[in-house]
Amino acid sequence: MHSNATLIDTFYGGFRRRDPAAMVACYGPGIRFEDPVFRLEGPRVAAMWRMLCERGKDLRVEWADVRVDDRAGSATWQAWYTFSATRRPVHNRIQASFVFDAGRIVQQTDQFDLYRWARQALGLPGVLFGWSPPMQQAIRKNAARALDAFIASHG
Repeated sequence: MHSNATLIDTFYGGFRRRDPAAMVACYGPGIRFEDPVFRLEGPRVAAMWRMLCERGKDLRVEWADVRVDDRAGSATWQAWYTFSATRRPVHNRIQASFVFDAGRIVQQTDQFDLYRWARQALGLPGVLFGWSPPMQQAIRKNAARALDAFIASHG
């Protein structure tokens, strides 16, 4: 197995165990992370994973289709959890892409359908408005506030 495939397996294995330290150990300095909700760098990426692992009491993670070379890679992954703000069940399907440098992940981009997520996580408001740019912007702002509050309370 290519060492970068092992790195991805280690990363998602840490997520499965809700072990953000194991996940962050897979990242290089200056890590950049982006998905439909977050656009983060450095320590804020680690804080996001700590927050998600801590809140994901019923989190289940699976990953597949890991493809890598010396510079880049991809994987598909799924997460099942209860969204803490509404107590609604979510099944998110994500396509991840990675950039590697010196045996570490230096960039991760996760893509998923934010409207699909909003319908599950937010219920009727998500069904009615989750497709709209104002609702999606509100989701991003709420997530940023939640991360800021998490960082303030956890150091």
